[in-house]
Amino acid sequence: MTDPYAWLEHSLATIHRADWYRSVQTIDGRPGATVVLAGQEVINFASNDYLGLAGDERLIAAATAAIAEFGTGSTGSRLLSGHRELHRELEEAIASTKQTEDALVFSSGYLANLGTITALVGKRDLILSDQYNHSSLKNGAILSGAVFVEYPHCDLAVLKTQLSQQRQNYRRCLILTDSVFSMDGDLCPLPALLDLADEFNCMLLVDEAHATGVLGKTGAGCVEHFGCTGKPLIQVGTLSKALGSLGGYVAGSSALIDFLRNRAPTWIYTTGLSPADTAAALAAIKIVQQEPQRRAQLWQNVHHLKKLLQQQLPNLKLLPSESPILCFQLPSAIDALKAGKQLRDAGIFAPAIRPPTVPTSRIRISLMATHEAAHIEKLVAVLKDVIAAG
Repeated sequence: MTDPYAWLEHSLATIHRADWYRSVQTIDGRPGATVVLAGQEVINFASNDYLGLAGDERLIAAATAAIAEFGTGSTGSRLLSGHRELHRELEEAIASTKQTEDALVFSSGYLANLGTITALVGKRDLILSDQYNHSSLKNGAILSGAVFVEYPHCDLAVLKTQLSQQRQNYRRCLILTDSVFSMDGDLCPLPALLDLADEFNCMLLVDEAHATGVLGKTGAGCVEHFGCTGKPLIQVGTLSKALGSLGGYVAGSSALIDFLRNRAPTWIYTTGLSPADTAAALAAIKIVQQEPQRRAQLWQNVHHLKKLLQQQLPNLKLLPSESPILCFQLPSAIDALKAGKQLRDAGIFAPAIRPPTVPTSRIRISLMATHEAAHIEKLVAVLKDVIAAG
């Protein structure tokens, strides 16, 4: 008798041969600029905790107090038994930060994208999506049933041509883009995207996952950074990166949010965000608003690293970046894995990123506000040794 699961071993063998195999690595204790990884203390350049809030005592206190008052779980979907006043407080804080009419909190950023996209478009509609968009945007587009077309990364000329040729054939059109592309570090051309959306009567969804708390005068994100606050668009993001918690959100018009409450399946049919995560995110938003120096320190660290790399490794070709994410490409997955191991052996955690996550293998370095100058200087010193060793 044949085994219907036999293909799994064959598929795993293929993944191994391509050097695409992945496994988890255990971190002990609290997150931070340094962590204990599989028993080894390393400087952490692999985290999305850009403001260093995930281990902040104030977030921990807020989460603990919420558990004491509300328990550990929301117990049901928000439309049934899962809604708490904390949820609404967080949504109002997000809307205030984003300067939108309203906001809706999901149980993860991935669910926010899946639910929003599938609610907004369907089989009679068109989606145009940046080639480098996050998996959640791509999978949301596929699940929606809409015609899904990718345009080359940040290539507005091709996007305009696609709109000119196809827009008139569909009921609705949704343009999808990350604001900060998480595996490259560059930004989307948001003002020009808004112009195209206006010209061709399209909706525009911007995923602010890696921009919230980081970019903009008040940390509101890429939309604020580009001076596009108040423009007609859909902002999606996460509470799990610079805000140090868990969950996702959508911010936009009151009509959009009311519609999603009634039509987004990943919100309607998912247990509400836990009280602890909700309270932690709310505390983080207050810190972002009250402590701009934390964000300023993050950018000081970014500039310090870039300056050192330019001085000491002038031939290291970084991908264009306007964020705390810096990447340099390597010829193959094997080369990236080797470099990642060399860094790790020297006490630096900056792992290899390989296909299919990215088209070309690379080392991804992400900076935090809580990195010290000595951490950054050690990173550069180790990188010099790694590059010299080939």
